[in-house]
Formats: sequence, C-alpha cells, structure tokens
Amino acid sequence: MVEECQFVYDVAKEGMSKAITHLEKEFQQIRAGKANPSMLDGVSIDYYGVNTPINQTANITSPDPRQIIVQPWDKSVIGLIEKAIMAANLGFNPKNEGEVLRIIVPSVTEERRRDLVKQAKVEAENSKVGIRNIRRTANDEAKKLEKEGISEDDVKKLQEDIQKLTTDYIDKVDKVTEAKEKDIMTI
Repeated sequence: MVEECQFVYDVAKEGMSKAITHLEKEFQQIRAGKANPSMLDGVSIDYYGVNTPINQTANITSPDPRQIIVQPWDKSVIGLIEKAIMAANLGFNPKNEGEVLRIIVPSVTEERRRDLVKQAKVEAENSKVGIRNIRRTANDEAKKLEKEGISEDDVKKLQEDIQKLTTDYIDKVDKVTEAKEKDIMTI
C-alpha cells in the first residue's frame, strides 16, 4: 500500500481506538452497585485556589463491595471533600468520621439497573457514531488521494481496509457493552 494510504489507515485506526478508550472511561462512571474508587473520578475540590480532583488530595479505597473510604492526606480538607461528593449528585451520602469519609454505596434496584443498561447503550451508540464518522472522514481522505494521483486500486483497497477496521471496532463496542450490561445486571 502506498505511504499516503497507510497514513490515512493509521489515523483512522488511532481515532477508532480512542473511541473505544473513551467508551470504557464512560462505562466506569456508570456504577453497577459495586463500590469502586473510580466512581469519584469526576469529583473535584478547590484546594488552595486550584480545582483539584479528590483522588489527588486523598487516598480512595474500596475495602468491600459496599463501601468506599476517602482518607485525605491533609485533614483540613475533609469537609470540602464531603461537600464536593454531595454536590456531585452521585447518590452518595458520605459519613464524616473525623479522619476519613465512609461512603456506603446503596444497592441498585432492578428498575435502576434497567436505566443504567439504557444509559450504557446510549454511550455505546455514541461510540459507534464516532467510529462511523471516522470512517467517513478516512474515506473522504482516500478520495482526495485518488484525485492526487494514487491509483484507483490502491484507493479501493484502502476503503475496503477502512470498512474492515470499522466493522472490527463496532464489534469491540458491542463486546464491551455486553460485558458492562452483564456487570450491571449481576446482583
């Protein structure tokens, strides 16, 4: 394959790979009822004038499937962390025990599990749309290459390779989504 064709293919592959990584990151935010320190990844506090994620100001652990322990390195910010967790509207009510915050993760109802599965499917569909957009952009680039003098056969081969790549990555989205669904529905 011509160098330019390989470049277009590589850019498309990288973009699709990033779409999968993004989907996995979004799925971490969808809690399945099991306590996980990453549930607090989006929570930040104003730490000495700087907006800082709480995982950079405290040790966050999950000693069992039902609770998360947040132990700040600087005990003076425990109140800020508590308020930030409550303001994040994650459905958690942290209990301040002086040196640590204990968060009991409530069990998820069957109805809520169904809602979480729907949310996961929406995220998966967004990823598929992103992958298809990358395919369209790559195919447009392939057509430009043909106008620039790359042979029609090379361009056709590139488009076939891009389609195969798209199919592979959409299959990956389906597998990741299926695994998340199973995780959510497991009690």
